[in-house]
Amino acid sequence: MSPKASAVEVEVAGHKVRLSSPDKVYFPQRGYTKHDLFSYYLAVGDGITRALRDRPTTLQRFPEGIEGEMFYQKRIPTRGVPPWVQTARITFPSGRPADELCPADLAHVAWAAQLGTVVFHPWPVRRADPDHPDELRIDFDPSPGTDFGHAVKAAGVLREVLDELGITGFPKTSGGRGVHVYVRIRPEWDFVAVRRGVIALAREVERRRPDLVTTSWWKEERGERVFVDFNQMARDRTIACAYSLRANARATVSTPVTWDELGEVEPDDFDIRTMPERFAKIGDPHAAIDDEAFDISPLLEWSERDERDGQGDMPYPPDHPKMPGEPPRVQPSRKNAANWETE
Repeated sequence: MSPKASAVEVEVAGHKVRLSSPDKVYFPQRGYTKHDLFSYYLAVGDGITRALRDRPTTLQRFPEGIEGEMFYQKRIPTRGVPPWVQTARITFPSGRPADELCPADLAHVAWAAQLGTVVFHPWPVRRADPDHPDELRIDFDPSPGTDFGHAVKAAGVLREVLDELGITGFPKTSGGRGVHVYVRIRPEWDFVAVRRGVIALAREVERRRPDLVTTSWWKEERGERVFVDFNQMARDRTIACAYSLRANARATVSTPVTWDELGEVEPDDFDIRTMPERFAKIGDPHAAIDDEAFDISPLLEWSERDERDGQGDMPYPPDHPKMPGEPPRVQPSRKNAANWETE
């Protein structure tokens, strides 16, 4: 048996970060180690920092590798936290608060990687204003019978809608079969309003391609269409950020791409080995994402129009408290007067 590699200390963004057990295997099928994980995040440092800076972030941790125990770290650990680590106070839908990691620089990302963080899940808010999102996220989730190619086509319809509104969207792969599109918005609306704006936007995309896109929350109604998961904009729902690894055998990456690239790539093109070279060669396709923040008033006007036309709110995730104006959380096949009639 070869001797266990000793811990090393690495200087990152002016801070010393300790990396223990660097030879521990984190992705067994590929043999990638904790050192590979740590080195990957340093290699895409500018990109991952842009995606996480000043955002409360939930850590998806795998201390023994992706085939071992997994848990979501929503509160900063109580011990072993360097004095320079920054946090942000967020409030869950239940009303309970928590102090989450809030990366201020790449050292925070490296420290989280040392904890066995594989996937980073930032909130769509900044520390200075945690109740008002500044990032609108549209998540195209292929249903059974559809694939990444269908999600790409659905995202293309969204691009047409955004172009008509004068809004710039920034696409990325999910690291799996889906596509995410991010839009910087003015932090003037709360989670409820921004979610309603995403629902209105999704419904417009669905109107244009009802054969391809669905906003149906209930799986039994989706068919072989791409679902626009509007509940990713509900409070405390998060998406793996740009440049985050995904906890799968290949160690794929949720990768920013240009709109022109989107139709030419496959999710498996981007992983822990290929991304550093790509990043060094072309930089970050999302580098301009902070250049302009957009007004979502047109989307809220669409939402009001839809409500007048009988298309009101949609069900929230099951772990959320019942929200004002929300329809009953009963799947259509189980509707009856007892569980569906409202006052």
